[in-house]
Amino acid sequence: MNYQRVVEIAPERVIKQIESVMSVFIDERLELAHFLAQCHHESMGFKKVVENMNYSSARLLQVFPKYFKEENVQLFASNPQRIANKVYGGRMGNVKPNDGWDFRGRGYFHLTGRANYELFEKGTGLKVLDNPSLVATLYPMESAAWFWRRNKINELCVDVTDKTVALVTRKVQGGRLGLKERKELTHKYLELIEK
Repeated sequence: MNYQRVVEIAPERVIKQIESVMSVFIDERLELAHFLAQCHHESMGFKKVVENMNYSSARLLQVFPKYFKEENVQLFASNPQRIANKVYGGRMGNVKPNDGWDFRGRGYFHLTGRANYELFEKGTGLKVLDNPSLVATLYPMESAAWFWRRNKINELCVDVTDKTVALVTRKVQGGRLGLKERKELTHKYLELIEK
């Protein structure tokens, strides 16, 4: 399989990252097209590898209404560390006071929570618990591929129909956000990956 042409829509560094996961996680051209399309969309073109937790008061009330109310939102607005600790603290394996911030979303699929970082480290042997930022700087593709394999997303990649892209998107993102672009990217990556 030749995937060198993906540089037409993805940064060149992505080629080396693909090589690091092909033998372990991704088996077929169709799976790779789906995987790269999802990575591309989730990371805004392979650019966003750390979750942005900087929200205004108004945006906090829209995005995280479960955690913020009119009476407390000003205490958190424009304070990313405090927001992350409020939203992610005490769940997803986060037990220490700063775990929400330390284990915020990183990588192309935004691996989130101490428990997921622990599972990623255990499943891959890549040491990230002592330095979670490595998921963003060294292992953005590996963390996405680990998530992909762990959630058996390859099994969904039977074709590139709208229904299949929607199923894959739901597994990756939990909904249908950005579905139109994900469909377009899946078709484009399939076109660029040669047998």
